[in-house]
Amino acid sequence: MDADKIRKGVELILEGIGEDKDREGLLDTPDRIARMCEQIFAGLGSDASQHYAKTFTAVNNNLVLEKDIQFYSVCEHHLLPFFGKVHVAYIPNGKVAGLSKLARTVETFARRPQIQENMTSQIADAIMTNLEPKGVMVIIEAEHMCMSMRGVQKPGTKTTTIITRGVFDADYTLQQTVLQSIR
Repeated sequence: MDADKIRKGVELILEGIGEDKDREGLLDTPDRIARMCEQIFAGLGSDASQHYAKTFTAVNNNLVLEKDIQFYSVCEHHLLPFFGKVHVAYIPNGKVAGLSKLARTVETFARRPQIQENMTSQIADAIMTNLEPKGVMVIIEAEHMCMSMRGVQKPGTKTTTIITRGVFDADYTLQQTVLQSIR
């Protein structure tokens, strides 16, 4: 990341909204924003495959569900946060990953300018590619600040996206099992 460009950009925004960038409370804001960007956009350039370097043999291939993985991301349209929970279900095909690897996969894609619809499929595709399970289902429930604090201004509104891959695509009963388990 180019911290100097971020700092200059923040100064321009402050001037553009009519603020005094040299006001005491704003003096360090450009630097704080540059440091914040390094953290909240840390997923840029990251590859989810790194989380699957080590897998384990699965004796049974029953449903694995990790639910309520909290995340924070930034909408690429307004650069405002969206946040919520991700639920990941998969049917192993002889191997599993450590449970933290699913949460790390979520973080890889959440920590970049993003839209929820793409994030949902990116998580599912990374799991399919790296674990090669029989199938995967990813559900994201999120509140978008671009809907809550600007525009239509409807705080508390949640957007849900669901992606299925493999055996989940055609198995409505399996989908319902996952949906009932996360409620």
